[in-house]
Amino acid sequence: MKFFAVAGMLLLVIEASGTPMRMEVPFANMTGVLDDSGTCQCSVYLPDTSFPVQKVENLEILAQELSVKFDSELSKVSQYTKAIALYEERILNLTIRIEQMEKTSVSYTELDFQLIKLEIKEMEKLVTQLKTSLTGSNVIIDQLFVEIRNLSALVNEVELLDKNNILAVRREVAALRAKLQECEAARNQSVNIPYFPPGNCGHGPIMNISQPYMIQLNWRGFSYKYGAWGRYSSPLNPGNELYWVAPLNTDGRYLEYYRLHNSYDDLLLFKAAKEYRIQYGQGSGTVVHNNYMYYNAHSSRNMAKLNLSTNTVELSKSLPNAVYNDRFSYAGVSWQDMDFAVDESGLWVIYSTEASRGNIVISRLNETSLDVLNTWETKQYRPSVSNAFIVCGVLYATRPVNTRKEEIFYTFDTNTGRERTISITVDKMLETIQSINYSPIDRKLYIYNDGYLIRHNLYFEPLPLA
Repeated sequence: MKFFAVAGMLLLVIEASGTPMRMEVPFANMTGVLDDSGTCQCSVYLPDTSFPVQKVENLEILAQELSVKFDSELSKVSQYTKAIALYEERILNLTIRIEQMEKTSVSYTELDFQLIKLEIKEMEKLVTQLKTSLTGSNVIIDQLFVEIRNLSALVNEVELLDKNNILAVRREVAALRAKLQECEAARNQSVNIPYFPPGNCGHGPIMNISQPYMIQLNWRGFSYKYGAWGRYSSPLNPGNELYWVAPLNTDGRYLEYYRLHNSYDDLLLFKAAKEYRIQYGQGSGTVVHNNYMYYNAHSSRNMAKLNLSTNTVELSKSLPNAVYNDRFSYAGVSWQDMDFAVDESGLWVIYSTEASRGNIVISRLNETSLDVLNTWETKQYRPSVSNAFIVCGVLYATRPVNTRKEEIFYTFDTNTGRERTISITVDKMLETIQSINYSPIDRKLYIYNDGYLIRHNLYFEPLPLA
């Protein structure tokens, strides 16, 4: 038998005429070929006879690393098992407490709920950390996380349902108690308010104003936000009641309809109302005095005098130099170029001229002829004022503070020619005051507030001692 090494292989040669030598070989039978000389040839791959030392060393190192990691993970699992047992115990305690809160009628404070919520949030945070630290899915951790979430939802539901509304009641009681303390403090600080009979000007300026008293919505509806209303202003006939309401059309400009009521009860009940139509008034500066209605005639500087008994215009006269058609009207109230007013001494008109550069001008009128008896020019810019009224010859101007408060901030005394700033807060029901009318027969303000009829009482300072 002959061997030939060919290209990394051993060739086993067996002569055709001889019997091959028998050798123990760990290889499978291979198919050979006969060459031209009759020699059988075959190729076999012999295994690597060298020992793999490097591979064995790498295997030992890997085994050591896996052993260290296994010990570390085993320690973590032991810690997590203890933590899970602790969380399960805490969840059980919280569940028992919540079930007790549901079943019993004992009152719980908001602090009780907040403490429970705090515990739940703490557990949820820790379980989240535990969940992220474990690779792969863990059924126990997932179940624990779901139980904590359900517990949190249950606490919120118990707090919202609160069978006896204890929390809501307590909050309401606390708010009412605070209001009561405020009222008590205000009462302790208040002084006795002197009384002055109607028609009498033997007092000082306005000291305070009452809370608003809402009478009703005007009879034409909520869309009629602009207008005026008041009580019959005649100190000579204080027993003769006459309430008048004059809402403008929805454009906030035209005065077309008004109603008269013979008593306060008739006004409240919309009973026995007399409704009239006129052509045309303009703006919310209307006033009623001694059975006449005074208003600005449409699109002119004319003053109109309407007889309420006949519903006819008896007189129309131009107001000298007065601007009109929404020139220098009040802030937030259009088309009120002329604002008529009545006080203890008679009829007035509040307006502006180009010569006054938009500042307020006050004129005392002869109520019969509408002649201007006297005129005062102030330093107060009219478009920065929301409205104005006159009491005992003193002009009071208002301005908005916010959507629920107005301020009487400016006065001009026609008796002395002096003007000054004051600060008296006026609460209002809605955002915009369209008109203010003072009635000398009851010393009340009649305010048209975004379509609602509002009334206030006035309180005056006594005259200083001589």
